[in-house]
Amino acid sequence: MNIADYLSGFPAFIAHFILAIGYLVAYLAIYTAVTRHDELALLKQGNVAAAIALGGSVLGFSLPLAASVEYSESILDNALWAMVSLVVQIGVYLLIKLPMRDLNRRIENGEIATALIFAALSISAGQLAAASMTT
Repeated sequence: MNIADYLSGFPAFIAHFILAIGYLVAYLAIYTAVTRHDELALLKQGNVAAAIALGGSVLGFSLPLAASVEYSESILDNALWAMVSLVVQIGVYLLIKLPMRDLNRRIENGEIATALIFAALSISAGQLAAASMTT
């Protein structure tokens, strides 16, 4: 095999990678717009709970996003599954808020336990969504 053979998949790699980064940026924009607290301001203040919650949510989205890259058959297929992943993870946030109506206030107040359970639920839902894409 020569170098050209190894690089033949590079354009597809770039396309899928750029799409994934674009969806990650879109997810962050949508997620931070949906939450009632200002994640970036809280992070600048050193709010660890906000960092844990945001990090867990990003991981929860990234897991099915990675699965969409891995299992998609085309860039369009990837884009559609990435959109499904985005909708699912935003839905997870909204579902978690049903029993935890004061979630945002508790994160703003730096409550680590709340942030950890939120992060764990977000990551778990992301893992389940990712696994569901393989069937």
